[in-house]
Amino acid sequence: MTPERELRITSVLDKRQENLIVVLENVFDPHNISAVMRTCDAVGVQDIYVLNTRIPLHKKWGAKSSSSAAQWLTVHQYADAEQCFGDLRKKVDRIFSTCLTSDSVSLYDMTLTGRIALVFGNEHSGVSDEIRSFSDGNFIIPQVGIIRSLNISVACAVTLYEAYRQKSAAGQYEQPGLAPDRYQEVLSAWSRGQL
Repeated sequence: MTPERELRITSVLDKRQENLIVVLENVFDPHNISAVMRTCDAVGVQDIYVLNTRIPLHKKWGAKSSSSAAQWLTVHQYADAEQCFGDLRKKVDRIFSTCLTSDSVSLYDMTLTGRIALVFGNEHSGVSDEIRSFSDGNFIIPQVGIIRSLNISVACAVTLYEAYRQKSAAGQYEQPGLAPDRYQEVLSAWSRGQL
């Protein structure tokens, strides 16, 4: 590996955040998943959980929409919701689902600087009741238009950039966000060109 490539890899890895995880529930279109992955990479999310309880596990992602972002992320695929959220609870303190309900709060009223997971539902029905039962709260992205929903990849991008803004203001990107052993594990995988 050239010194330039090594510097590029470590400078990106230094910004990765272990305390911000994205969960996608039954997202049908692999291009939507890939677009989410691209945003995850852009804001330093390392882990993405892809839960498929109604569709088969995805074998590949939409290459054009991801710009190969998947190779820089750790993708965890699950077919069982309890296992997925059990594993997730070991890594985060709070889980928030995007959902239009009476108890939902505005994204901009949330504190996103802790160890959190953000859950986004599928293109047609959003986050299911079952998955909301695993969450600690629901949030919405404020909108003033007639259509009260955004494409999942857009909703995820808006949400992640608000989390990025808050975490950056709190200084969380000024030091490595991965534990030392995890940092070395990801560095080794990136250096070999695989995760």
